Amino acid sequence: MQMTSAPHLLAEDGPEYERILGDALRHAHERPDLEGVGDRLNTEQLRTMALGATALITAAAATEYEHYIKARGELRRASNAEGADGLPGLDGPRSTSAGPGAGIGAVITVLTPLLAGTAALIFLLVGYLLKAVSPSLTFGRTLVTAGWFFACVAAAAILVAAVGLLVTALRNGATAAEEEEQELPEEVARAREAWRHALLERGILPFFRDALADPTAGPAARTPHRSPNRIPKVGYSRPDFSGPDDGPAAGPRPTFTSPDFTSPDFGGPEHQPD
Repeated sequence: MQMTSAPHLLAEDGPEYERILGDALRHAHERPDLEGVGDRLNTEQLRTMALGATALITAAAATEYEHYIKARGELRRASNAEGADGLPGLDGPRSTSAGPGAGIGAVITVLTPLLAGTAALIFLLVGYLLKAVSPSLTFGRTLVTAGWFFACVAAAAILVAAVGLLVTALRNGATAAEEEEQELPEEVARAREAWRHALLERGILPFFRDALADPTAGPAARTPHRSPNRIPKVGYSRPDFSGPDDGPAAGPRPTFTSPDFTSPDFGGPEHQPD
């Protein structure tokens, strides 16, 4: 594992790393070596830990990733030299051109609910107003009937538009990855597949196994939670106030005696003090 020369994961490859990580987590229960998923750590905890250890995990596939970005860079330089518009999956989003049929269909899909809903609102408002003013007037009932008809048309148009958007989204999502794989040159596709395999087998799965074996040893343990059994004990001993046994020989200590306070000898006048 080349930790010193491992290239940093580029921002454009971050979504690919997350996709591989997501696939590994979805199929984690199918692997016997990851049987602790859900008991010791759940998939969301593993995802958080793996995202926090991206540099460590991607370093396990550094050789394959370096070859992949080198092949991709050469292909981009060749594409720019030839004046090409870009390569799918390498230089950004594809440039697509919609035909006139798609434009007309989009316009009809947008305008039909709007026009039908407006007509329904007007017909119902005027029809019920005429019925309130003159219940015997046939024209009021006709307007109400027309209003409900346009209301049904608007509801059906909205439903058709929603189904069409859903089908388009599913179709584009299903074909995007296939088109990207098919249109990539063979050398770049092989390099990327090798990087994906190495990233999964030598980076993500071993990281999961280590995290499940000892959850406190993963990246989550780098921000430990303060709990009573994790607070280190710090002992303080009182200073030793003992005599200087090991110093030089002490000389005789001075002694102090209390002064002798005696009362003065007071006598008569004949007894003068000496």
